Amino acid sequence: MYTIKQIKDTFLNYFKDNGHKIIDGASIVPENDPTLLFINAGMAPMKKVFTGEIPPQAKRMCNVQNCIRTIDIDSIGDRHHLSSFYMLGSWSIGDYFKEGAITYAFELLTNGFKIPKEKLYVTVFNGDEKRNIPADTESVEFWKKVGVSESHIIKCGFEDNFWRIGGDHDAGPCGPCTEMFYDTGDAHGKSYEETGFFDDKNRYIEIWNAGVFMEYYQDENGNYSKLDMKSVDTGSGLERMIMTLNGMESAYDTEVFLPIIDYLKQNSKIQNIESFRIIADHIRTSIFILNAGVEPSNVKRGYVLRRLIRRAIRHIKRIGLDEEKIPEILNLTIENMHTIDLEPKWNFSKQQIVEKFMSEYQKFSKSLEQGLKEFNEYVKDGKNIINGKLDSKIVFKLFDTFGFPFEITKELANEINIDVDENEFNQLFEEHRQISKTEGTFKSGLQDTSEQTIKLHTATHLLQAGLRKILGDYVCQKGSNITPERLRFDFNFERKMTPEEIKQVEDFVNSVIKSEMPVIREEMKLEDAKKTGAIGLFTDKYGDVVSVYTIGDISKELCSGPHVQNTKELGHFKILKEESSSSGIRRIKAIVE
Repeated sequence: MYTIKQIKDTFLNYFKDNGHKIIDGASIVPENDPTLLFINAGMAPMKKVFTGEIPPQAKRMCNVQNCIRTIDIDSIGDRHHLSSFYMLGSWSIGDYFKEGAITYAFELLTNGFKIPKEKLYVTVFNGDEKRNIPADTESVEFWKKVGVSESHIIKCGFEDNFWRIGGDHDAGPCGPCTEMFYDTGDAHGKSYEETGFFDDKNRYIEIWNAGVFMEYYQDENGNYSKLDMKSVDTGSGLERMIMTLNGMESAYDTEVFLPIIDYLKQNSKIQNIESFRIIADHIRTSIFILNAGVEPSNVKRGYVLRRLIRRAIRHIKRIGLDEEKIPEILNLTIENMHTIDLEPKWNFSKQQIVEKFMSEYQKFSKSLEQGLKEFNEYVKDGKNIINGKLDSKIVFKLFDTFGFPFEITKELANEINIDVDENEFNQLFEEHRQISKTEGTFKSGLQDTSEQTIKLHTATHLLQAGLRKILGDYVCQKGSNITPERLRFDFNFERKMTPEEIKQVEDFVNSVIKSEMPVIREEMKLEDAKKTGAIGLFTDKYGDVVSVYTIGDISKELCSGPHVQNTKELGHFKILKEESSSSGIRRIKAIVE
């Protein structure tokens, strides 16, 4: 039986012996790359190397890179899909090309890992007339040369065998690729030779992208040009490789996940293998993301993390696992990473990671229980299901009233063979957003009226007062957005704030909080409010009577509320980031703890 360590060592030593430099893996959070939320492939940290913008550490390199890829999140729970994985990668930067990459891949699999060549199938790019990219006939001949039978060479189109960074408008190096598949045998379907259909979902499992041949560059308009320097990127999923080499049915049967799956089996009231796999996968990936310093939120990386944690929580509830067992699963996962020699560089302690996960659990647990109860009541009523589809108004109500994520409603519905319409949901969401914006329901930029959001809303008043005191009273609000996780405040200012100025504003706000000042609301006519010196976004449409919130002699603002009653309720104010929003407009993101 192969172990993770044996596979890593075999791979790295093979390429090292063939002149490749072993380099460190990068953080899963990309540096200076706004096109990616997470590193999703081994080559992602080296895009600028392939374009020649920065020099490589060596012409030949290899490493083991931690990756996050959630595009297939709905498939997780099957044999081999994962939301995070380690990629074995090797690169040639302007050195060997197609023949060298194919030879190395074939030798490593057949000699290094002892896979019979009869078990291997390969795919190659068959060209794309629309994009004027020719077929990769060279790779076909090189595969034959190393010993792969022509009957085991499958020619595929652009979507399957042409690699690029993203979509038609994502600029970057790209090129045709050739992939290697392992034949798992008759138990998983009929052979390619029998059917003429290459079943790469069941019988044939991809184990190696033997070469992305970087010979093109795609610009933002989807046009292709030849790169001056030809390079090679290869990659193999480590978790899938150990499954294949050990002849296992699933990636979840390997040492990567087995201790966690066994624990879940022993401690759950309901046995559900799909839920076990989702929990094990999502918890591991959440640990990676939390360790990278990402916090759960409703945007970008934070939303990916929140979705993973909340989906894991849903399945934890589904199998009847006691709440006190959750930290034990997290600790077991972290310990197992160390045991099998597959852990990241730790930026946080085990305790800190567990606390961050459990904080999100506490936030979501009650709304999940209420949402599940409401969902079950709605689906019992046949009037809410039309032509096998749950009424989209119900789906939106679960989201808007009970904080129930669309993805979880969709998953619950699919489990009982009911469809949901994402386009209709998005349309209702947009209509609601526009109505709220027009009516000023939450005119102050609040996402909801939870306790934490109300605290942050009050903090924006103190922040604006602090900015006007430190930077000048010409500074005024240009926009805000407030979620339970953070406040975002835009204001007019022509330059980047200095660290000293940021600290002065932060200290000012905290001094007001410590002064325990009452927050007083008064109603008055708009003209009278202006005469008192109240400030506000006068581009907003106010009625004849307005609300004015006053905090001592610090702040007086027109506002639709709501707010805390006393500044002492805010705790501690902390500025996370100060950055440009647009020309002449700066943006601050901050929290209260």
